[in-house]
Amino acid sequence: MSYFTLDEVRRAFQNAQVKNAQAKNALREIAMESLNEEAAAVRDSDNFDIFLSHSLMDADVVAGVKSILESQGHTVYVDWIVDGQLDRHAVTPKTADILRQRMRQSESMIFATSESSSKSRWMPWELGYFDGLRQGRIAILPLVASSGATFEGQEYLGLYPLIELLPVAQGVKRAFVTKGATSREYLPITDFQKGVTAFKTR
Repeated sequence: MSYFTLDEVRRAFQNAQVKNAQAKNALREIAMESLNEEAAAVRDSDNFDIFLSHSLMDADVVAGVKSILESQGHTVYVDWIVDGQLDRHAVTPKTADILRQRMRQSESMIFATSESSSKSRWMPWELGYFDGLRQGRIAILPLVASSGATFEGQEYLGLYPLIELLPVAQGVKRAFVTKGATSREYLPITDFQKGVTAFKTR
């Protein structure tokens, strides 16, 4: 069992920012600016592999999760990066309409749960909407404080599989969908987002 740790995903975000700054040979005024520029051309016809549901209070952590998933070849929707005009602090019909559209454009949902999740106004709504839209394509990604920490989320999250980091080579781990910490069954995220339900055994 190995979940995403807060330090690990923050480091991934910082590393992505350093690489981006070197490639463009410029410093950004704020850490998120380059990500917003990346997403400026997103259209309603574009598709995403993953809709990353999260608490805005976990912004730096979520940016790191996005970076890790993208390094594995997935396209990831994060609302405040792709649609910077959204006001997640206010529950409005306009914001809900845009989020519905982006969920329809996404093949799967990863629900990044942390201590901040229970304070989110949007996460339960996003989970419910996506469950009705693409049942069987939601996985829970626990964000834990330290390596080896256990995950005890809200009871309803137990209905869904988990995202865990599994070893694929010496010292190398990748994110997979699993049936939980006590199970040896797993599924590549690429298969999961297509609706594949036949888990493999490790």
